Amino acid sequence: MLKKLYLKQVGPADHFDVEFANRLNIFTGDNGLGKSFLLDVAWWVLTSNWADKPAYPQRVVEENPEINWLLSSQKDIGEYRSYFDFSEQKWHNLQQHPSLNEVVIYVRVDGGFSVFDPARKRDTAYNFTPDTLWNGLKLDDKVLCNGLIQDWVTWQNQPKKYPFQLFSRVIKKLAPHPDEWIEVGEPTRVSVEDVRDIPTVNLPYGNVTVIHASAGMKRILGLAYLLVWTWYEHKKASDLRQQKPINQIVLLIDEIESHLHPRWQRVIIPAILAVVTELQASMKIQALVTTHSPLVLASLEPNFDEEQDKLFLLSLQRALVHQEVTLDEVPWSKQGDTVGWLTSEIFGLKQARSQEAEIAIEAAEAWMRKGNMSDFPEHLRNHIQIHQELQRLLPGHDPFWPRWIVTSEKRNSDLSGV
Repeated sequence: MLKKLYLKQVGPADHFDVEFANRLNIFTGDNGLGKSFLLDVAWWVLTSNWADKPAYPQRVVEENPEINWLLSSQKDIGEYRSYFDFSEQKWHNLQQHPSLNEVVIYVRVDGGFSVFDPARKRDTAYNFTPDTLWNGLKLDDKVLCNGLIQDWVTWQNQPKKYPFQLFSRVIKKLAPHPDEWIEVGEPTRVSVEDVRDIPTVNLPYGNVTVIHASAGMKRILGLAYLLVWTWYEHKKASDLRQQKPINQIVLLIDEIESHLHPRWQRVIIPAILAVVTELQASMKIQALVTTHSPLVLASLEPNFDEEQDKLFLLSLQRALVHQEVTLDEVPWSKQGDTVGWLTSEIFGLKQARSQEAEIAIEAAEAWMRKGNMSDFPEHLRNHIQIHQELQRLLPGHDPFWPRWIVTSEKRNSDLSGV
């Protein structure tokens, strides 16, 4: 389990210091501030592998770049330090990289997945592109993974139904809503040029082959497959090594709402936490998740536990010379709905509306309190202009209308002397 991460002169800020929660860690903030970067570094410190390109220090450094971290296991706690060697252009550890006793799964925003399983290859990770996840991963003529299409059909047809039954349950749990259920269908041939049987799913509107599923559906099916495949192969490898399977998974998910409809966004994290117990009842999970979605955060309100969960915000803060990126833990506070979250410090919107509607309402409020209208655009400086713009932008049932109409009538009456 990753307890702490300290970064110096690497990434978008001079220093990043993070103390992680034991279960759920949610990172949010504007684009380009380092959320994906943090997951990349977390993956490296946990597995000693980079999922893509290594993290490089800032070009102008005042101190020696370092990545330091603290890991805890059932047996002990270890602190580890690394530094960047400019001559070799690589990171070096000041002590041996820790021997991890946890399975780590990284769900990347580009559609790829990475898996580290200490029971299989102790120093190498499995990096999947969307193609290799579905069609198989090979290295040096060795088959590392058959891929979703072949494994799905094999599990479905083999006499021992354990992996298939587990896979079916996981898919059902990841469905967005009881009215939008997903069930495993019968495999079918789809092309005269492809001799494979292709898995299908039964949906409320009919049967669909997985290769023709939507992008969001494919991401969910890929996640379901990878969770089951990783656990199934881990149990097989543990049996061959004559050792007990682990009971800890670290899950890294970048932009968890990617491709997902709002119905799915508001159930995806609770569903994933529930799915892990399908793998093994005593399984523990530590999740590091990035998101831009207010629905994802709203979905956590019933189950967020401040004893084992944390919320982090990356933001730009004004410094002496320029703005700098900061990473802060934000005290958990329920906001009630997506409007509450959008207008909270997490997302920082003044109103959960279009930018044009927000400006029009601000002009209306300034007019109602007889404020200075010169700061507003020329088409929003008197009552008639503002009213026309509000009519263009706001629906008839908007809650702003009663206050605007009452105040407008009162001011117009005062002006007419009635």
